[in-house]
Amino acid sequence: MDFQAIIGGEERLQAAVAGRDARFDGWVFLAVTSTRIYCRPSCPAVKPKREHQRFYPSAAAAQEAGYRACKRCRPDASPGSPAWDWRTDVCARAMRLIGEGVVDREGAAGLADRLGYSLRQLERLLISEVGAGPAALARAQRAQVARTLIESTDLPMGEVAFAAGFASIRAFNRVVADVYACSPTELRSKAAGRNASGGGAITLRLAYREPFEPSNLFGHLAAAAAPGVEEWQGGAYRRTLRLPHGPGTASLRPGPGYIECRLRVADLRDVTAAVARCRRALDLDADPHAPAEALTADPVLAPLVEKTPGRRVPRKADGPEYAIRAVIGQQIATASAATIAAGLAERYGEAVDDPDGGLRRLFPAPETLAAADPAHLPMPGKRKATVLALAAALAEGRVDVGPGADWARTREQLAAVPGVGPWTIEMIAMRALGDPDAFPVKDLGVIKGARHLDLGAGRVLEARSQAWRPWRAYAVQYLWASSEHPTNHLPTEKEASTE
Repeated sequence: MDFQAIIGGEERLQAAVAGRDARFDGWVFLAVTSTRIYCRPSCPAVKPKREHQRFYPSAAAAQEAGYRACKRCRPDASPGSPAWDWRTDVCARAMRLIGEGVVDREGAAGLADRLGYSLRQLERLLISEVGAGPAALARAQRAQVARTLIESTDLPMGEVAFAAGFASIRAFNRVVADVYACSPTELRSKAAGRNASGGGAITLRLAYREPFEPSNLFGHLAAAAAPGVEEWQGGAYRRTLRLPHGPGTASLRPGPGYIECRLRVADLRDVTAAVARCRRALDLDADPHAPAEALTADPVLAPLVEKTPGRRVPRKADGPEYAIRAVIGQQIATASAATIAAGLAERYGEAVDDPDGGLRRLFPAPETLAAADPAHLPMPGKRKATVLALAAALAEGRVDVGPGADWARTREQLAAVPGVGPWTIEMIAMRALGDPDAFPVKDLGVIKGARHLDLGAGRVLEARSQAWRPWRAYAVQYLWASSEHPTNHLPTEKEASTE
């Protein structure tokens, strides 16, 4: 797929640059042949003549072509391309896995193996689509993570290089110099308002596209939090993370134009994966204008979208965890499901140190739950059997709910697990896979909201929803918000403590 076709062609790109349209940040990158610098379309600098402009679909492609990142608009730190958020083809799956740090841990060949392609095939696909191969894309990501840590923490440079995924200090120094035209030390000396990384914590700012409505997003995460695994504390959603090299914790708090992300990781190599999971949980790479355009075409939904623009889809940082918790939550209240999940974590989950709050456990890994005593599952017999069957399928790789999953295939895999029905499949697709078109048409909140808006239910609602595709998961947020759904506002500390 040609990225200019996605954006709307050369003329629309030129208009975006002329108008400094921030909606295109992360979608496309403007390179200037006269200065050898690449920028966001919204960069406030004087715009170059048209003959000096070149467009690239990724920061990595611009870097591969020999351009350096603009020091004013910081294009490498823009939100990720929303294309990888709503597409399910192999390039999108590859980009999501690269974002998780798979190339850093397993190499480009390991990424290709995960996707079922040869390395040469994958490189050809990515170069044609994104302008760079997997190694170059991972290199660009390492450079961006390094810059963020250099400028926002006081970590020693050796630890920054390690955390960003570089194999050596020499490679770290060379890439930073190539991409930013200065040394790591010079980058740090120019940074203002750096956050000290005291006590082993790393504080970062996660970018997103405006408009951004945090109420249903953080409201859901707080209301569904399993005590000990998650918590709402001091206006922040906090949770434990199962990362490739060990456990960690994340604290996410809405700020003015960004999300404050405070991480603690057992191994600095997990910073990239932790950031990717936090971004996914908060749907931060979404383009809020695309679903808004589709949903406002419906005269019933239009007033809701216009009243509260920028709603995101609350997702989960751990796909397997949510898949199991979706089964636990079948036909019971959100708070009851969270209590059961917390009990399983206390019994079977790995302990986690949390000097900042009350997090104690990771949610049990699928292989651990697959071997659990059914007597320890406080739920009806059929649901116990489904939890154990799904845990076994996840542990054995028969069901994939990770960032590189093929959404259609995962739906088929889930349907083969006894007791996993359409509601559970669509909730997993929405929360774990991040499918923006997931639509749990039989969800009670969806039915209540649709009836409140006189949209019908069942087949009538399903037919009506076809016009909302591929953004039906966003429509669900507005349907829930139209009724007295329990997760449509930011909770107070009292509310969070009594969920």
